[in-house]
Amino acid sequence: MKKTFIEVSFPVKEVSEESAREKNIRHGHISTLHIWWARRPLASSRATSYAALIPAVSEDPTEWNKKWQFLIKLSKWENSLNPVVIEKARKDILEANGGKVPRVLDPFSGGGSIPLEALRLGCEVHAVEYNPVAVLILKCTLEYPQKYGKPRKVKEKDKVGLEYEKEINPLLEDTQKWGNWVLESAKKEIGKFYPADEDGFIPVGYYWMRTIPCQNPICSAEIPLTANWWLAKKDNKEVALYPYVEGKEVKFKIVGDGYEKMPADFNPEKGTVSRAVAVCPVCGGVVDDDTTRKLFQQGKAGQRMVAVVLSQGKGEGKFYRLATDKDLEVFKEAERYLEEKREKLMEEWG
Repeated sequence: MKKTFIEVSFPVKEVSEESAREKNIRHGHISTLHIWWARRPLASSRATSYAALIPAVSEDPTEWNKKWQFLIKLSKWENSLNPVVIEKARKDILEANGGKVPRVLDPFSGGGSIPLEALRLGCEVHAVEYNPVAVLILKCTLEYPQKYGKPRKVKEKDKVGLEYEKEINPLLEDTQKWGNWVLESAKKEIGKFYPADEDGFIPVGYYWMRTIPCQNPICSAEIPLTANWWLAKKDNKEVALYPYVEGKEVKFKIVGDGYEKMPADFNPEKGTVSRAVAVCPVCGGVVDDDTTRKLFQQGKAGQRMVAVVLSQGKGEGKFYRLATDKDLEVFKEAERYLEEKREKLMEEWG
């Protein structure tokens, strides 16, 4: 049996780079549909599927290089919807399979990256999964767009009453309609737990750190546990929490792009804990991994709200500020409300 391209060669380095770059892509990426813990990158899923479905090229270095370069091109995010690139990939796969559409089975489909890319490449795909969350993700990714997302034309009237025809996507329309309904319903019930700041910024997330007491009896400070101090780390935006000590308390500033300048001697990559070994920022004392675990097991670990993630809801990105006592009060109020709600539902539903 003739070997496939992936059995002989594959541009691992280049496809890996594209896969890593994909982590920063949000708009139009299936990862924004729902979190899935072991989601495979679309870039590598597309490239490996293609390379597994075409035969290895001859020993001619020119032909080999052409296929190698095309694989790299195919793995790029901007080419995932490029009709020329995708059509060529489909044609290559069809020719390699004697003109028949190949069947691709993914028995552990998870978030659907491999089935989606196999579909994109023109294959007949069978996705198998037993986790109900993953099944729903797969349906929303693979099935519903094909069933309900076909554009259709509808007649509407303009402001002066003249009738005109426009094309809509029914799945998109329904998703927006019911998504807004869920959002407005949620705002009515829990909007009070997300009070807007004076400048209109709304909290969309809270940044917490687990804490343990320093084991140096002279110190006993609260050690905030974090592997690094980053709040945001992107090509165009780097923001971090800068820890400093006042007395025996660790306090914070927000530094980086759009905030106070990041100190030259500050390394946000170096946090207070690594492999359960913690270092006290106050006295420099070290808590070994066994002691750290025992403190958690004995219920001596705590938690601390340190920062708030804010948004204006206008697509302008996220902003950050330090947490205040008011934020903690709102959190505790929400915690009480959640417990009351839980008890009520338990009574109603058993």
